[in-house]
Amino acid sequence: MDAKHYADLYRRILTENIMPFWLKYGLDPVNGGVYTCLDRDGALMDSTKSVWFQGRFGYVTAAAYRFIEPNPEWLAASKSCIDFIEAHCFDPADGRMYFEVTADGRPLRKRRYVFSECFAAIAMSEYSLASGDKTYAEKALRLFKDIRRFISTPGILEPKYMETQPAIGHSITMILINTASRIREAIPDPVLDEQIAESIERLRLFIHPEFKALLETVTPTGELIDTCAGRIINPGHCIETAWFLLEESKYRGWDPELTKMALQILDWSWDWGWDPEFGGIINFRDCKGFPCQDYSQDMKFWWPQTEAVIATLYAYQASGDEKYLQMHQMAHDWMMAHLPDPEYPEWFGYLHRDGSVAQPAKGNIFKGPFHIPRMLIKSHQLLTE
Repeated sequence: MDAKHYADLYRRILTENIMPFWLKYGLDPVNGGVYTCLDRDGALMDSTKSVWFQGRFGYVTAAAYRFIEPNPEWLAASKSCIDFIEAHCFDPADGRMYFEVTADGRPLRKRRYVFSECFAAIAMSEYSLASGDKTYAEKALRLFKDIRRFISTPGILEPKYMETQPAIGHSITMILINTASRIREAIPDPVLDEQIAESIERLRLFIHPEFKALLETVTPTGELIDTCAGRIINPGHCIETAWFLLEESKYRGWDPELTKMALQILDWSWDWGWDPEFGGIINFRDCKGFPCQDYSQDMKFWWPQTEAVIATLYAYQASGDEKYLQMHQMAHDWMMAHLPDPEYPEWFGYLHRDGSVAQPAKGNIFKGPFHIPRMLIKSHQLLTE
């Protein structure tokens, strides 16, 4: 494997294809922040703004400034997204963030999750590192402490399930590892290490060796919920979790126990997720082999493919096992064969199982400039190392 070739390729895709698309069509020069509901050619389909993408793009542009090149447009874009967040995206009644707002920042919808807060926090911490302005790291830390309060105080966040069937979710557990680690780089604080340790321990509740799987939802004590929803495996989420754990292991000087845990999750999730017939990582599987009820269960979304590219590079760096280079090549080849648009910049996000395009828009409330540019930045870093 020619690491320099791939590092240069990922950098070139980021600087010549992905970032120019979002700077040209996504940035809002009137109100600030970024639009994400863009058609294949960049045409604006809907001026509704995804709040979590204000944080996501704020993070990506600052990270690109730090690790790819000090492009002042990128740093300005990051600041624009953060300014929009601070001016419009917090509910003054309770301090929580909205999920969708209008183009000029009027609230449309709030959800019971704290993902908007998590992405805003990593945007602020990354901007602090890129700009040298420490006040944004302090803002990120304060917001993170609010996140901890929101999820630990009964009554603030509405539970997903009634008390009849108490459950806990994998997604918030894994995202707090990444959120805390990104903030820690800008402003070390004991609460960040505490959260990472808590989340790692909590992750063990979702690991079920009898199915060789990490489940998305379990009881508060880690038991299987034997329903369609309770048996779900989300391979993309699990693969993303694996590299979050490997990143933390690397920070600790390659913690052997944490590395082993991460590689086991990656191996299991690859086996569940990789489609032997058509290639690519499939959306959902049932741990007992039953049909999944989600209508997109056999589709190939963009983000599991990009997470597999990152995770396999981290796994090779951690283990030296060449099987992870082979897995990386498989993930890379499928991604490059199916996601890039041959006519317009940016990549497709929603594909059928056979890799054909399900819909060609480049963004919406859920897809935007995050997983693809983050993959290009992280992979460039890892391959350069």
